[in-house]
Amino acid sequence: MSVEGYFVTGTDTGVGKTLVSTTLMLDLRRRHRRVAGMKPVAAGTIATPQGPDSEDALALRAAGNVALPRELDNPYCLPLPLSPHLAAQAAGVQIDLCLLRERYRQLSDRADAVVVEGAGGFLVPLNDTQTGADLALALDLPLLLVVGLRLGCLNHALLSAEAIRARGLTLAGWVANHVDAAMLAQEDNIAFLRQKLQAPLLATIQHQAAPDPRAIHFELPPAWQ
Repeated sequence: MSVEGYFVTGTDTGVGKTLVSTTLMLDLRRRHRRVAGMKPVAAGTIATPQGPDSEDALALRAAGNVALPRELDNPYCLPLPLSPHLAAQAAGVQIDLCLLRERYRQLSDRADAVVVEGAGGFLVPLNDTQTGADLALALDLPLLLVVGLRLGCLNHALLSAEAIRARGLTLAGWVANHVDAAMLAQEDNIAFLRQKLQAPLLATIQHQAAPDPRAIHFELPPAWQ
């Protein structure tokens, strides 16, 4: 049986990829018995009773219902909150996409649906020669683009969509996240992107101090049902 999988990317860092990933995972749990999340590369950790860990990876684990070892759901957990290639250099490691693809394969053997959350934006550097786009190509999953609604988002969204399609990848849908409550003409920006992105708008997330993925509704296309 094939695994239902998605790769969540964003127009930038801090636009709500983890929120969207966990929301999607909760939705997938309605029709799949085993749903897992994967954060291939995380830069920046928090203290936990079990030691330093990625806040994003912890959120994905909480949204899933498959117990996985860290080496599968978060192969690279880098201490410093930097661009992944710089965080890896500081940690003395090299991010290896072949390893990430193998970890995804092993993880997907244990799940019916997998949501992979990328780091930063689509073209974030992972090492000296490869980016998040190369990781998306290696996993060959349909992409969801999280658009952080703030000044400049139209340019970022259109460039991201263009870069995704230029690599032969599928932009399965996008999410509008109101990350800047003071942004002017937010609905006009959404209307513009509805016309230009040529992909379904799956959800519009209103600005919240403490967003709750259980309160967000995804409007999934029929093919996703």
